[in-house]
Amino acid sequence: VQLQASGGGLVQAGASLRLSCTASGRTFGDVNMAWFRQAPGKDHEFVAAISWVPDKTSYADSVKGRFTISRDSAKNTAYLQMSSLKPEDTAVYFCAANSRTRLRIGVQMAEYAYWGQGTQVTVSS
Repeated sequence: VQLQASGGGLVQAGASLRLSCTASGRTFGDVNMAWFRQAPGKDHEFVAAISWVPDKTSYADSVKGRFTISRDSAKNTAYLQMSSLKPEDTAVYFCAANSRTRLRIGVQMAEYAYWGQGTQVTVSS
């Protein structure tokens, strides 16, 4: 099982980016998927998660209204659309997935079994 994150880059404040997380090795249509991030010198931070239940999502307060998580189960891919980016959004972004179906959307790293390798997002002021 592998998660491949992509789409990071260097942008100016106010710009947008879309991250992708493509899964392989099994289907993920019936599990929750999430994005976390780690800024330099800081711990990992929950960003957003999406349930296998339609239209059920969760966001960190710091990104609410600016970021949108979505998924395309047919492509086994989750997305994170990031708008109005700020310098404080600079971090390595990681995607994650549950190993089994859960009703509750987890916001802790320990709740996710599968992880991607991370993609760097740098926002300049």
